[in-house]
Amino acid sequence: MTTTNPHTPPQDARTATIVTGPWPVYTQFKDLPERERWVMYSGAKAHREMLEQAGFVMSESYDDFVRRVTRELNV
Repeated sequence: MTTTNPHTPPQDARTATIVTGPWPVYTQFKDLPERERWVMYSGAKAHREMLEQAGFVMSESYDDFVRRVTRELNV
């Protein structure tokens, strides 16, 4: 099952800028206290949402993004 970001407006694939990476890596924050790791996760989601609202389309699906960032932050 693929989940899309509910805050993202639909993009016209013919005109959208597609971001293919490299993606920010969050593993360097995995040893922070849990509360701070959740703050980093919230920030990563907010940054992605901002880019999507500006018209960028990510080649990494939202589900893959969430799985990767939660794994890297160990949350």
